[in-house]
Amino acid sequence: MAGEPQADCLFCKIVAKEVPATVVRETATTLAFRDINPQAPTHVLVIPKSHHPDAGSLAAAEPEVAADVLREAGLVAVDEKIADTGYRIVFNTGSGAGQTVFHAHAHVLGGRGLNWPPG
Repeated sequence: MAGEPQADCLFCKIVAKEVPATVVRETATTLAFRDINPQAPTHVLVIPKSHHPDAGSLAAAEPEVAADVLREAGLVAVDEKIADTGYRIVFNTGSGAGQTVFHAHAHVLGGRGLNWPPG
């Protein structure tokens, strides 16, 4: 069922504290932790605690939690001292876009120049 923890989901296991992560922020609805394969000096993932396979599914089912994820992404940027120099928030959706964990999540990237277009 949408929103319910999934036994085979890495991020659900991180939320449940079954898998360790370096947590940088936590709220009632979100968890932010460092990416284990960082693509920039600052690379933090912000996830909803509820399980949704991608950002579109999250926004459709729980728009207020989607807003929480975005708000927390901005606060991560402030905490990590990249808000003033610029940062990127990325939601990959589908394997063709590079999504490897099918639990909605935002990548907060910064601390270096981020070229456009990406990829």
